[in-house]
Amino acid sequence: MYQSLNKTTSWRIVACALIVAFACGNFTPAQTRRASSPPVKALPPPPPPPVSSSPAQTSKPAASVPAEIDEDDVISFETDLVNVPVVVMNAQGQPAGDLKREDFRVLEDGRAQPITSFAAVEAPFEVALLLDTSGSTRAELNLIRRAANAFIDALRDGDRVAIIAFTSRQEDGVRRAVVDFKQELTDDRESLRLAVEGLEMSNGTPYYDALEIIGKEVFSDVVKPEKRGRRAVVALTDGVDSSSDAEFDEAQAALTKRGVMSYFVQLDTESFVEDRLLQDCADGTGSLVLSRAQLQRYRRLFAPTMDAADFANFCALGQFERMQISRDLYKLARQEMTQLTRATGGKTFPAADLRDARRAFALVAQEIGTQYSLGYYSTNKLRNGAYRKIRVEIPRLKGAQIQAREGYTAPRG
Repeated sequence: MYQSLNKTTSWRIVACALIVAFACGNFTPAQTRRASSPPVKALPPPPPPPVSSSPAQTSKPAASVPAEIDEDDVISFETDLVNVPVVVMNAQGQPAGDLKREDFRVLEDGRAQPITSFAAVEAPFEVALLLDTSGSTRAELNLIRRAANAFIDALRDGDRVAIIAFTSRQEDGVRRAVVDFKQELTDDRESLRLAVEGLEMSNGTPYYDALEIIGKEVFSDVVKPEKRGRRAVVALTDGVDSSSDAEFDEAQAALTKRGVMSYFVQLDTESFVEDRLLQDCADGTGSLVLSRAQLQRYRRLFAPTMDAADFANFCALGQFERMQISRDLYKLARQEMTQLTRATGGKTFPAADLRDARRAFALVAQEIGTQYSLGYYSTNKLRNGAYRKIRVEIPRLKGAQIQAREGYTAPRG
């Protein structure tokens, strides 16, 4: 019956309805504008609704899924969730795997926050395993393979893993290191072992590129509520980049945007590399050189007033300059690892060599398997660009060792 009405009749009916609505005081001009566009979500009353009650966002008018707050996003405090991954060990250093939502207390700048999202250890993990196969790892591939397989074996049923490494390719007549995407996320252990078996050595370290690819490609989909705090990159590396197109800030933004925690098994290669940097460049038996990208990054960060020509040729540098540059780049790598782990709630495990790395991988797998994910809507609605400190407490668990995200930066305006 409604489809048989002509356009003139339909407009008359609508007009009459609007006149009646205005006359009765049930419509305001603002409401009239909203009636012709998708509904706008009202500010939620405190405490905000839990994540599970918010349907996924579609092109149709619907409540939007709360987005995870990270260090780089411009956020709206009325709708966005602050995600806090937490690893808990008891006083004896054993994983505490029987905690409930009510056991936790989250404070932001000293003020208690209502926990609206909670996931326990049973939830599966998604892990991007990044293996540094560059020359600076001073390791045979077999040792890297054994360490990687030990990590894979330690994961639980349902955990999915991707394998990323480095390799060398000929491009425009120049052999350069590139990211080698060996295996996308899967829980097929045999596929993962085949990917590890296919690892190759590289002549450089596109470390930042690899982190960016993990954030943008391995974890390309928008994180689902049940996966918040259940994504991680586990990197076996010394953290010193030599050949990336991306910068560290871009890599960090890609990881934090997708809610990816950062775990590092940090290989100690500094002495090995420094010894070879000090050798004569003409000695091809064991000497190493810093790449042009490394020298440019060093000048930009540590010596911006120096002439670029002074850093154009590594072999023209004296031994003191070479040693200083190498030490500063290693110091920068450690700072960047710390920055990423603090921003995401991960951790760095120092490893003197790859035998230590195998043990460190076991500890990482243990931590990943005993993690909790907490979420809250901040009660502080100020948009002042200030850094907000986060502290997690478990009052009933005396002597607990709690590892959690340390804070985030609020937006401005």
